[in-house]
Amino acid sequence: MSSPAEPATDPTTGTAPASGTGPETVVRPGWAGRFYEDFTPGDLYEHPLGRTISEADNTWFTLLTMNTSQMHFNAQYAEHSEFGRPLVVSTLTVAIAVGQSVTDLTQNAFANLGWDDIRMTAPVFAGDTLWSESVVLSTRASASRPEAGIVTVRTRTVNQDGTEVCSFLRTFYVHRRGAARLRNIRPRPATPPSTR
Repeated sequence: MSSPAEPATDPTTGTAPASGTGPETVVRPGWAGRFYEDFTPGDLYEHPLGRTISEADNTWFTLLTMNTSQMHFNAQYAEHSEFGRPLVVSTLTVAIAVGQSVTDLTQNAFANLGWDDIRMTAPVFAGDTLWSESVVLSTRASASRPEAGIVTVRTRTVNQDGTEVCSFLRTFYVHRRGAARLRNIRPRPATPPSTR
């Protein structure tokens, strides 16, 4: 079964008229993420969303991942540590940092190749707000996958005071713009959208 024909796109705006909705309705595509060609070594992406960590986040992630260290879920136990309170489990900090970076780095990636040099440089506690940024270190075309390339970045995460709490290298495969695997994956609605 063939896909419906794509509407003609205005080359100056990158937009297309919505089928059957009249000349006043224009499709304005949302942010589609970066492709291999968009990455340049030295570019720094300040990921836009901060994330405040709650006690529930820490407890649930600890339970979900079967982490039995009481430093993350037993307040009385943690009270006797040098920190005096539970620490956020470090793998949650890394997971949030990776998640924060997706909008800028890997919306069009199809495989992570590795995380290296992971450093937890300051403690994280419930109530802290994390922000992340990534700098592009290198890019190279894939010899085995002509529609993709390999990108390596260094991501770091800071808390609300600007203190770095985490950093790591990350390498991933990302599609080139126009990759066949990404074409026509969005279905077209059978009826036009309502403009009233």
